[in-house]
Amino acid sequence: MKIIPDFNIRGFMLTAAFFAGLGFGISAFALEHAYLIDLNSKTATELDTLGGNDSDASGINDAGQIAGFSNTAGGAYHAFITGHDGMGTRDLGTLGDGSYASDINDAGQVAGWFSTADGTYASHAFITGPNGMGMRDLGTLSGTDSRAFAINNAAQVAGVFGTPEVASHAFITGPNGMGMRNLGTLGGNGSYAAGINDAGQVVGSSTTAEGTSRAFITGPNGMGMRDLGTLGGTYSQAFGINDAGQVVGFSHTTGAAAHAFITGPNGMGMRDLGTLGGTGYYDLSYAFSINDAGQVVGFSNTATGDSHAFITGPNGAGMTDLNSLIDLPNGVILTSASGINNIGQVIAQAAIIPEPETSALLLAGLTVIGLMAQRKKTL
Repeated sequence: MKIIPDFNIRGFMLTAAFFAGLGFGISAFALEHAYLIDLNSKTATELDTLGGNDSDASGINDAGQIAGFSNTAGGAYHAFITGHDGMGTRDLGTLGDGSYASDINDAGQVAGWFSTADGTYASHAFITGPNGMGMRDLGTLSGTDSRAFAINNAAQVAGVFGTPEVASHAFITGPNGMGMRNLGTLGGNGSYAAGINDAGQVVGSSTTAEGTSRAFITGPNGMGMRDLGTLGGTYSQAFGINDAGQVVGFSHTTGAAAHAFITGPNGMGMRDLGTLGGTGYYDLSYAFSINDAGQVVGFSNTATGDSHAFITGPNGAGMTDLNSLIDLPNGVILTSASGINNIGQVIAQAAIIPEPETSALLLAGLTVIGLMAQRKKTL
């Protein structure tokens, strides 16, 4: 199956797999840990792991509960949920050989996927009950694979499944994860869904009849897929949507750079969010999440090519380096932010530099990763 967004994603970062390649491969240079950033108190709290040495945070709700995944003491990766304000990390287990959580709603229902244990290396989407209790297999519409990337407060789940033709198509479910429906494409042979709001509007990316890939938005309950266009280039992807229908993601510009974008309500009008100073080869930024005030988070290259987490003001105004807004422990660099809620909390990935002499190596590695991400074709 051609599951498109293997992020380590939004680590992910949308989750070990979602954005594949954007979980940044930092572990080659430093430890990678998930942090809860509280913008009100300007503090950073490192999330507990499940016994291993790294973790990824993928989704956060308005109670500050976080979903993500971590390696265990035995080396397996398992989905986790935290308590309020990121306190305590609980293993959600798996229905197979491993599991990854990608999003969480305000009731604490978690969506993600697990690796099956039948030796086929397939993956199936899952949903849990409130507070992460009870993992349920959502199956697949056709083919052998599915992954869930987003969940709303009605527990509608959106993600991607594999078709018999070995393409991937976006899906949406009904409330509580019941009934998986194919969302189709923009005329090409593949699509995936990355975000969903409480009206059931879904965003993601799809191939077109011309062979390029474009960000899309649907109407309520996943009805009707619309091309969001680009910032002047040929390629775009959408990762997040708020309840007003403002969409964030990235798009190629006329100069072939990849820049984070925000739209107006209902996906109308794509606006370039720029970078944290990155130009030339370092001209790169991605937006992963947006709250109902229109504050956007993601990552951007700096003028020196380093990958730093960013946040904007309401309605996407003013991109700011998240590292500059809070008190961080020595040796901690926030490299990307994957989620933001409505009460001033952000989840971010951080590179932990064990020794001062490794700083130059880490920064060199982040520069290389930024260049790789700029050239990466996800679809």
